[in-house]
Amino acid sequence: MTTLAISANGLRKSYGDKVVLDGVDLAVPEGTIFALLGPNGAGKTTAVKILSTLIAKDAGDVRVGGHDLAADPQAVRAAIGVTGQFSAVDGLITGAENMLLMADLHHLARAEGRRVAAALLERFDLADAAAKPAATYSGGMKRRLDIAMTLVGNPRIIFLDEPTTGLDPRSRHTMWQIIRELVAGGVTVFLTTQYLDEADELADRIAVLHDGKIAAEGTAAELKRLVPGGHVRLRFNDPATYQSALLALPDATGDDESLTLQVPSGGSQHELRAVLDRLDAAGVLADELTVHTPDLDDVFFALTQPLEALR
Repeated sequence: MTTLAISANGLRKSYGDKVVLDGVDLAVPEGTIFALLGPNGAGKTTAVKILSTLIAKDAGDVRVGGHDLAADPQAVRAAIGVTGQFSAVDGLITGAENMLLMADLHHLARAEGRRVAAALLERFDLADAAAKPAATYSGGMKRRLDIAMTLVGNPRIIFLDEPTTGLDPRSRHTMWQIIRELVAGGVTVFLTTQYLDEADELADRIAVLHDGKIAAEGTAAELKRLVPGGHVRLRFNDPATYQSALLALPDATGDDESLTLQVPSGGSQHELRAVLDRLDAAGVLADELTVHTPDLDDVFFALTQPLEALR
């Protein structure tokens, strides 16, 4: 039986007349990466703030780390770490001093605090910069320090709210590797992001939040299958071969000028094999074959555009 690190049923939150979360259900297994996607204002940060006890919910049953959010918020706080959208790093003090401050907040003994701080600074490749003011750190270094500070309390569940916003590609990939290593060590990561490639790369499961509701949830592959538009593209050098392929694949759309065919396909092995078998039966050999499946961008736009745009 799967043990859930986070579960929510009927989670609701409003600010005045503005409904931000409208009956959200979540189920995040232990030791996985769960990504919450959504446009600006969808309620992602509000969800993180509620789950991490920073603000109160209006309604819903929520358990984090096996603890009831309403009945035992202190136990929830002891089980989690939070890295918000905006850095919690104090730029006026050094990286090491930031870490020791977190150790004090977690009531670690002085020697233990120094040991934990030094180990985490080494782990996140910050040891050489530990004595420098954090204000001199690059964006990627500050983000790594942010996560290192989050880990001082050895949390088993970590909330990362848009952790790579503003980072350069190299720093983003470094952050991705850090997240993978955390999960490999048994940590559960609840990630919010606007970078769809990030969710595709990292997440075991993804939920798309729109207008306060979960519009869809599943693995990246499952979500991609929700959107039509997948196809197999065949290119030919010889016009006669192209025409033979068009006869063999009557459901294909042809481009006579480029000698290409586009065959609707969900991208599965079975569908691709069916196309190749029909070409083989006709004695046709394509010069180039590519498979296009909808990506998370397609899913995101399909699920979050206004209803008027879908008509």
